[in-house]
Amino acid sequence: MSRPDLTAADRLLSALDHSLRTVFAKPAASRPSPARGSATLDEEGRKQSGALMRVNHVGEVCAQALYQSQALLCRDPGLRHDFEQAAKEEIDHLAWTRQRLDELGDRPSLLNPLWYGGSFALGSLAGLAGDRVSLGFLVETERQVEQHLASHLDRLPAEDLRSREIVAQMKLDEAEHAAHAQAAGAMVLPAPVPQLMRMAARVMTRVAHHI
Repeated sequence: MSRPDLTAADRLLSALDHSLRTVFAKPAASRPSPARGSATLDEEGRKQSGALMRVNHVGEVCAQALYQSQALLCRDPGLRHDFEQAAKEEIDHLAWTRQRLDELGDRPSLLNPLWYGGSFALGSLAGLAGDRVSLGFLVETERQVEQHLASHLDRLPAEDLRSREIVAQMKLDEAEHAAHAQAAGAMVLPAPVPQLMRMAARVMTRVAHHI
């Protein structure tokens, strides 16, 4: 995370380093995984949980890209710190979903570099549009992710308590991030923007479910 005395070039290098670690390294969580329960799954259930947790892991890869790009282009140092703090908290989600994938004997998406790059570009566009727009983009992203996670709680096998506990905690954290950004002065995005965001997310989730 950047310090107030870092130059723009320093922050850019830091963001590049963060991107490589997000895509290619195993992250370490600052909080223990909320997965406390058991999970006795048959092969069909294991595959279903693996596919859904892979999608959730992709979502966290994208979240890191969004927060990093928005922090990089943020004008207000205080808001930049908020973006960076949110990214730090989201690393827990990245680590938890990766750990659960390993437990399920499944793998992350093979397209994670693509997902990260595309999300970094979107976050950069939001950042260039101004801090209030960037905050509005964050709010809409978190609200859509919250809805997406709620749907996964409906689709995960009932006996997969470990995955369900992770997703439930992620859902609570996303709602908190959205509320914080709203309170910080987020603007409401024009109607076409959230619709386009949903379309892009739908493509990502369908592809990541398999690849």
